[in-house]
Amino acid sequence: MVDSTYRASPYRWAVLAGFMLVNLVIQVLWISYAPITADAAAFYGVSELGIGFMAMVFMIAYVPLAIPIAWAIDRWGFHKSVGFGSVVFTLFAVLRGLAGRSFVVAMIASTGMAMAQPFFLNAWTKMPAHWHPADERATAVGLITLANLLGIAGGMVFTPLLTAAMPIDKVQFVYALAMAVATAVFIVVAREYPPTPVGPANNEGKSLMLDGLKNAMSVPSFKLFLIIVFIGMGLFNGATTWIEEIVRPRGFGASDAGTFGALLLVGGILGAVVIPALSDKTGRRKPWMFGALLAAVPGIVGMAYERSFWPLAASSFFLGFFLTSVMPVGMQYAVEVTRPTPEGTSNGLIQLFGQASVVFVYFMQILRDPAGSFTLSLLVFAGLVAAAAFLIPFMKEPERIPAAKAEISPGPRESDLEPAP
Repeated sequence: MVDSTYRASPYRWAVLAGFMLVNLVIQVLWISYAPITADAAAFYGVSELGIGFMAMVFMIAYVPLAIPIAWAIDRWGFHKSVGFGSVVFTLFAVLRGLAGRSFVVAMIASTGMAMAQPFFLNAWTKMPAHWHPADERATAVGLITLANLLGIAGGMVFTPLLTAAMPIDKVQFVYALAMAVATAVFIVVAREYPPTPVGPANNEGKSLMLDGLKNAMSVPSFKLFLIIVFIGMGLFNGATTWIEEIVRPRGFGASDAGTFGALLLVGGILGAVVIPALSDKTGRRKPWMFGALLAAVPGIVGMAYERSFWPLAASSFFLGFFLTSVMPVGMQYAVEVTRPTPEGTSNGLIQLFGQASVVFVYFMQILRDPAGSFTLSLLVFAGLVAAAAFLIPFMKEPERIPAAKAEISPGPRESDLEPAP
């Protein structure tokens, strides 16, 4: 044994990139019908609601599968679990590409893809916990969030362009091939553990699944964060779903709505990188979540009332920037505050509440006034987000795992390279 520092392997960025790639492509496939809903309805011979259901099934399937798949990730490790999920997702994506004009086959394929999706979402904190030092993990989760937002943006932009050049089923087959490539890259590149530890053992004594759930739900700070996730994700899902209807009563057309939606996503992409990095740099979680939630409120109010293009564009951007940044910081916060609950378990609970927030999409529709305005629902959200911010002072700041010096073996051990039994 020699005196050395804990070492973060440069290879961690390759593993992270492979994980980001599969997360990016699944989002492209998830959102791919949204920008061509009318064309897809005509192609398959169904209603627009039927096409919308091919996206909603992802949220519906997640609810019963979140906890079992979280257990699988904690038991098998993220490499085997995400690799398995990627293969299943790819097979069903290929089936959807081969479905032709059969809506039934396309719907079955979408459901199969939806059942594989939790293997990706529930591993967001697992991979950084193994490969990244403690002061870098929120940044890593932020980059994974960035990949997901880029996937959504890519699907929104490229699907109409590809549809103009080829039939819809061929577009889906092209995306399936992209998923096959991403799956192959992940399986080849990813490893469960780095050759040397990145810090003191902090979560290796894994609690059992049921014990982990009990422990997580016994932490008041974690339960408060679940409320924040439910509100924040409800607003994000609602705003992205209804962006055209939100701005139409003020005289903006579909192209303007597309611009505002793009700015919402671009703001989210930047926020998912900048705020988590600042949180890691300062070693604090609560102040950044508190500040981001409060800063999002003016953006919500702007979306509710602004009638000029540029103020509304700025409101969309800043809403995306601050609201989206809360998720990666908070997910790492949850890992730190619920130890020794396994990362997959806490992550699964967070994603479960985030997916369940789809109820807010319907809530916003119900609160529309006779003229079609979403002002009331947006103001309700402004109040809820402000209230969520003031839950944070009641949450405790987690103890951080220091990147301290210790005696470790200088070379890799075989046991470091494979999941623990």
